[in-house]
Amino acid sequence: MKIEFIEPKGAVSVDLVAGDATRVVEDAHGVVVLKIGIGKVDEITRRKLVTISRKVIRIANEHRFSALSIPFLDFQFAGTKDISDHELGRILAENFEMANYEFRKYKTPPKEGFPTIQSIYIQGATTDAKKGFKEGKIIATEINYCRDLANTPGGDMTPTILANSAKLQLKGTSATVTVLSVAEIKKLKMGLILGVDKGSIEPAKFIIVEYWGAGKTSKEKPIVLVGKGITFDTGGINLKPSDALMGMNHDMAGGASVIATVAIIAKLKLKKNVIALVPAVENAVSGSAYRPGDILRAMNGKTVEIFNTDAEGRLILGDALTYAERYDPRLVIDVATLTGAALVALGKRASAIMTRTPSLENLLRDLGEKSGEYVWPLPLWKEYEAEVRGIHADLANATVGRPGGGTINGGIFLAQFAEKFPQWAHIDIAPRMESIPDDMLAKGATGTPIRLLVRLIETF
Repeated sequence: MKIEFIEPKGAVSVDLVAGDATRVVEDAHGVVVLKIGIGKVDEITRRKLVTISRKVIRIANEHRFSALSIPFLDFQFAGTKDISDHELGRILAENFEMANYEFRKYKTPPKEGFPTIQSIYIQGATTDAKKGFKEGKIIATEINYCRDLANTPGGDMTPTILANSAKLQLKGTSATVTVLSVAEIKKLKMGLILGVDKGSIEPAKFIIVEYWGAGKTSKEKPIVLVGKGITFDTGGINLKPSDALMGMNHDMAGGASVIATVAIIAKLKLKKNVIALVPAVENAVSGSAYRPGDILRAMNGKTVEIFNTDAEGRLILGDALTYAERYDPRLVIDVATLTGAALVALGKRASAIMTRTPSLENLLRDLGEKSGEYVWPLPLWKEYEAEVRGIHADLANATVGRPGGGTINGGIFLAQFAEKFPQWAHIDIAPRMESIPDDMLAKGATGTPIRLLVRLIETF
């Protein structure tokens, strides 16, 4: 989709109007206006601004309009007056582009083609707004690429394919992509990754993306992003119920999101040092799969007793967090579709965050509101560490006989591998793995929490 500042021929004018009614009006001269109902104007907030911008695109696509003319001033409200022109342009571009996306790779196109907006003309955009629109389009393009990867069926998204996709996404930037093989993973003694990998015919990969925008020899220590890359999760020997298996191709969304984040930082050419680490593994069922009761040795030497093979994400992230130590990072964020319990706790409107640094928690919550990637904190009190003590090993990857607190248990397990970092946070994106109708997005992956991570890197 093109975002232009010179009006294309045949563009349909968009008019935001008070009230709930949305309609298409054509005058005697054939001029078509799409009137979008936005509710009560004096109740428009930053959150509603995101929804309205997406609604414009979704409704325009329903009417099969291909070109729109939108007044920039129409998106400035009393309740959002703190938003600068630059910021508004970025928000609009991000959400226009995200709302125009639909995963159609496996669909046969109809004769008239799929409905999609080809171009949007922004009337009255200031110079600062135009810069914001440019940034927002870069960000959303990479988000949609991430959504493509996460929406791809598990049979067509293996660790090898994910690694190759990372190379394609970073091609042409100054970032580098290194992919470690199983043999190299063995040399590093990443026993947790290797344990999960045992059950699949698809070999594990460890994807490393490095962007040294501030200079590799600079005094600025890097930010490290760690993303869960389970390309399909059967649950292993602790097999998931049939209904729960649907959507498990999305279990690599955390990994895809951190790769996309580095791609955005590189394409925006920010002077930041950012690393993405993605352990990519398929959690499969076979005669060679790891079993409940097995004891695995992590890269850092800790032993982990397997109480549940479906708690595999925290295992591979544990080894990746240990690998992150070699960068001496100033901040580490891990992102994972880790627990269904997060969905029980928060519903489908926010991701869970866990950190032991109050200032980082507050920053994530603030940037969550600004980015549209809403988050909510859960505790990581020391007392919870009792929940992840093993019986015959140092740690246990799940609790037995202690129901509840599943999301916190996942976070507290990961905290055992993040003790050396000055600041660390865990983001459980399971609640936001797939869109809901109120999102005004196509069904499937949401690209969470890329917008939040980009703003965090810009700020931190």
